[in-house]
This record gives sequence, structure tokens and C-alpha cells, in this order.
Amino acid sequence: MFSYVVPEQRVPADHPLRKIRTLVDEVLGEMSPDFSRLYADTGRPSIAPERLLRALLLQIFYSIRSERLLMEQLDYNLLFRWFVGMNMDERVWDATVFTKNRDRLLNQETARGFFQRVVERAKGYMSDEHFTVDGTLIEAWASQKSFQPKQGGPEGDGGNFHGQQRRNDTHASKTDPDSRLYRKSQGSEARLAYLGHVLMENRHGLIADAMVTQADGDAERDAALLMLHAQWKRRPQRRRTVAADKAYDTRDFVQTVRAMQVTPHVSQNLKRSGGSAIDARTTRHAGYQISQRKRPLIERPFGWMKSVGWIRKVKLRGVGKVDWLFVFACSAFNLIRLPKILALGAV
Repeated sequence: MFSYVVPEQRVPADHPLRKIRTLVDEVLGEMSPDFSRLYADTGRPSIAPERLLRALLLQIFYSIRSERLLMEQLDYNLLFRWFVGMNMDERVWDATVFTKNRDRLLNQETARGFFQRVVERAKGYMSDEHFTVDGTLIEAWASQKSFQPKQGGPEGDGGNFHGQQRRNDTHASKTDPDSRLYRKSQGSEARLAYLGHVLMENRHGLIADAMVTQADGDAERDAALLMLHAQWKRRPQRRRTVAADKAYDTRDFVQTVRAMQVTPHVSQNLKRSGGSAIDARTTRHAGYQISQRKRPLIERPFGWMKSVGWIRKVKLRGVGKVDWLFVFACSAFNLIRLPKILALGAV
């Protein structure tokens, strides 16, 4: 009639989530003082932010497509209960309550604080000199029909737009105004989207910084400069290198990067009008070739986040919400990689 078996005894000792939970517990312990300020002195009790973050990590790790399915898993999955910190008899939350608490308690500041503390755990295993930068398209939670004239237009549902010239300066999405109509490459379909940017260190392929911006032609280079400047502020005198693809081969980007004591190991775009901004002074060094070989590693976090981590098409609207989800997904990617790197014990 009674069972004294706890979830801790049900989880295998070598389960991958055990090492991840140890790291997560350390990070959340450091963030506890920040979480205490999120609670009001009056009102109904809310879901603890620590549990919200753990549940959201599970949602990303296991590609659970909705909060309702996540609550269903928490109801009967002992592994999920153990990771979140729920006992066997504890009642799971309502999906709507979970969503409202998540939107109220979790924001860009919380997600970035969590990400930075995860990076701190890997600091001794990450290169602080050699980086790679790139961006990826994040499809917005908005349809083409919602992209309508800002000043009003002909009546209808917006579905018949053939033959019309639609541009971001004259049109906007009615459901997600922050999204922009954008095509990643020449000849590809234009979609309502955001751009996610990642700065990766080249030693183990961990994410050193991340951010989301609105989609436009200069966003990738501007975001790269912001992330590199953040690295420069930590140690201004240290020389660094940054690898990037041909989209970053512009004279303005190369000159600005060099002013921050960063050597641009950018792929040459020889077909660009005026030629490449990278010449033999850079390409003749062996370090340039090494950076070019390391550069494809940045596709791994993008591929993982889009196939597993909920990022291919986000279900949140607004650049702020998409940013915290993207940064949190980058934290999840680092948490997946860290136990394997720590097990090597090599710096």
C-alpha cells in the first residue's frame, strides 16, 4: 500500500541528465538572490523560477512542442519530476498557469544571467582568443497574410498579394510587428523572420555570446561587432581572431574589427565589387587557414537548436521574447556539451 522509493533511486547513475542537473543546480544556486526579488509580498503563490527554468530546459532537450504536453510528461514521467525537483505526490501545474508565470518571471535579463553563469562553468575550457561568428534565420510566428500595409490598404484578409510590391518600410505584420520580411540567400523564399547571432569559441565549439535582432542586411555584421566589443571590454589588450563567412567581407566591418585588436579571418568574397577587404597580409598566415577549418563548427549549434531546441520557428512574438528564448537555447546547447568536455579534463 505504501512505497518509499523516491525518483532519485529511479534515475540511473550514468544517465546524461545527472551531470547536467549538477551544473544547473550550481547556476540556479548563484541566481537565487535574483529570484527572491521576483516575488511579491502579497498575492497567490507562483511557480518557483528555479522549477520554471528546469522545466523549460527539459522542453528544449526533448523537443516538447507545447506547454500542455510538457505538463503531461511531468505528470507521469519520473525522470522529468526528478529533474524539476518534484516529489511523487506533487500535483503538476496547469499549462496556462505555467505559461503566464514563465512570461512574467523569465525575461532577457534572466536568460542572459543564466547563460553567462553557464559560460563561467566552461571558462577554463574555452578559448578567449579565437572565435567564429555567424547568424541564422529564425522564422517568426506570423503568416504571410499578416504582412499588410502599415497605412491601411484594400479590404480582404491579405491572402491575395500576387503582383504587389511588399517591403518592410511600407508593410508590417499585424500579429508580430517586430518581424521582418527577409531572405537569407539569393533566390530563396522571403519569410517573416528574425536573425539569431552566435559568437563561438574555436577550441571546443562552445557558445561564448548570443543575441537576436530584427532581420535586415546589416544585422549580422552589427551584432558581430557588439559581441566582439563585449569580449574586448573584458581584456582590451588581448589580441583575438574572428572567423566569418563571405557576408562579413566588407571594408567597414574589417576596419572596425581591427580597431578592437581583433584580426578578421573572414572568407574572401572575390566577386564583390571592389574586391575583398582581406588581402595576403592576413591570408598568408597559418592561423587564417586554421580559423577557416574551425569555422564550420558554428553550424553545429544552429543545427541542434533548429532540429531539437525549438528555434527553427519560434512560438513567441516580439524581439525581446525571441531573444531570451534563443539565449536560453544556447545555454541548453552548452549544457549538453559541457559534461563531455569536463570529462576530458583537458584545457
